Formats: sequence, structure tokens, C-alpha cells
Amino acid sequence: MAHDANTAFIEHLHALAKDPGAMAALRHSLAFEPGAYPRAYPYVERFVSSTWHTQDARRLARYAMAGLYALHPSPRSSSLAAALGELTREKDRPSLELRFIALLEADAEGVMHHLRQAVQLLAADGKGFDPVELLQDLAVALDERASPDARDRLKRRWARDFYRAMQAEAPAPQSADTTTPTHD
Repeated sequence: MAHDANTAFIEHLHALAKDPGAMAALRHSLAFEPGAYPRAYPYVERFVSSTWHTQDARRLARYAMAGLYALHPSPRSSSLAAALGELTREKDRPSLELRFIALLEADAEGVMHHLRQAVQLLAADGKGFDPVELLQDLAVALDERASPDARDRLKRRWARDFYRAMQAEAPAPQSADTTTPTHD
């Protein structure tokens, strides 16, 4: 059920991408704590369960994802961590890996700062990520009461995705001549 609600929310954000005013309000919401910018309420609050309290991590995740999506509405099937790993490999800039490690080290209070920077880096290079997966991850990353095991599992998955993508070999260029040479 949660996955369906998350998908519906991302579809809503995708539809909002055609509304520059909505996107501007959601981008501006990133300057505030998730869920604290009233101009974002009309776009997000209808997707927040009436049983979720103000600081519920699922509510905070919706607001955080709305701002991040407005910053870079370019969905793709790979995780955010894999997209960052790809970017790091392609740009060959060690500072990108250091930024990723800072993201892994961030607590629930500081994770949005690092995620905003990561999404900006991906946007500058035109690399997308899976917003539904990130929304699910944010419900753990922003939960100050999440168990250490849940946070560690999330960080290990992000690290695995990042380093696999970073160390993957680039596909070999396809040659126009696909015939194999023969020896007489």
C-alpha cells in the first residue's frame, strides 16, 4: 500500500512539473526544514495521512522529496546513490566521493543539506534517479527515531549502489565494422 501511495505522490509531482509556480514554491521549501514552508502545503499535504503527526518521518519525506523533485524533475530507474557513483566515475573527481561519504555520515537532522547538494550535482549533469525509491529511503533517513539497524541498512545499500556504479566499467564503444577479421 505504501508503495502505491508513494508512486501516486511522485506521479503528482511529475504532473506539477508543468506548473512553474508550484515548482518554484517546492524548490524554495528546501530552504526550510521539511514540512515547515506553508506555500508547499497545497502541493503535498493532501498526500499526508491524517494519522501522521507533524514530525512523522513519512510526512517529512514527502516534503523533502517534493523539494528535491522540483530541484531536478528527471526520474530514472537507478538509485540516487548509483547516479552519484556514475557521475563520480565519469567526472573522475575525488571530491564527489567525499561529498557522498559526508551524506552517509549525516544524521537525520543534516541529511537534507547533503541530499540537496547531491541532487544539484546530478541536475547540473542531467543525471536522474528513482524518486519513488528516494522517497522510501527518506522515510528512514529523516526519522530521528529510526533504529540504528534501519539507518545502517540504508547507508550500506547507498554505499553498495554508489561504489558498484563508480567502479563499473564504461561500455566499450561499438565499432561500425562488426565483421571479424579472417586470416588467410
